[in-house]
Amino acid sequence: MEIREILNRHGFGFKKQYGQNFLTDSNLLRAIVSDAGVNETTTVLEIGAGAGALTRALAEKAKRVVSYEIDRTLEPVLAETLAGCKNVEVVFRDFAREPLAAIEEKLGEYVVVANLPYYITTPLVMRFVEDAEKCRGITVMVQEEVAVRFAATAGTPEYGAVTAAIALKGRCEIVRKVSRNLFTPRPNVDSAIAKVTFEEGRIPVKSTRIYREVVRAAFASRRKTLENNLITAFRLSREEARRVLAAAGIPEGVRGETLTPQQFAALADVMELQ
Repeated sequence: MEIREILNRHGFGFKKQYGQNFLTDSNLLRAIVSDAGVNETTTVLEIGAGAGALTRALAEKAKRVVSYEIDRTLEPVLAETLAGCKNVEVVFRDFAREPLAAIEEKLGEYVVVANLPYYITTPLVMRFVEDAEKCRGITVMVQEEVAVRFAATAGTPEYGAVTAAIALKGRCEIVRKVSRNLFTPRPNVDSAIAKVTFEEGRIPVKSTRIYREVVRAAFASRRKTLENNLITAFRLSREEARRVLAAAGIPEGVRGETLTPQQFAALADVMELQ
């Protein structure tokens, strides 16, 4: 199946506002499906069907694929590329505007697999991290530097609030890097496939809400110490901030990016008692 020929035949024009960069390499598409661990028992939620190349590769292995696509001009293209895929449902709506609870009720347990437009990557991943209840994992093609940030370790320049938020819910790894030359049209940066496997109770914490607040506070100003950021965010006195840090076993003078997710959880548990 030659995606470029099908797109040309239907007079499709790429739309910059949707960040459309389609994958066409069949070996890579099969590798993504394998990376995601998709099999005959898996329900897959795909965001951004594009021309349907990844959708079709998923359909060959999955029990069911529900794919959201914002661009209705792709409807005739998808009708052709997904012909015969009886386990695929394409929903022509903006996923970002859809209520996640209603989608999950329809899907049951599922995994997310997607070649994400760069402009929605972080907010979309965070939506599943913070709000999803039935999602078991995410395997997404993203900008390489974003993937590095998702999987970063404490104390590195790439480590940030997003990293710590993901770590509370699941384990993130970069499973492969992807050259920009494998996309149509060719983007300006290379990509990588990030896989997040959700693990119930991975890092025990009394309140996920307070954990998120502590993490946001810690990275609010990277140039400030954690103590100063806590004082600002939670309106603590310096004495109170130092007492909280001591109770969590965290030394004075450290910056937020040096704390592991486990240390953030310990700090959040102390803050929960304030």
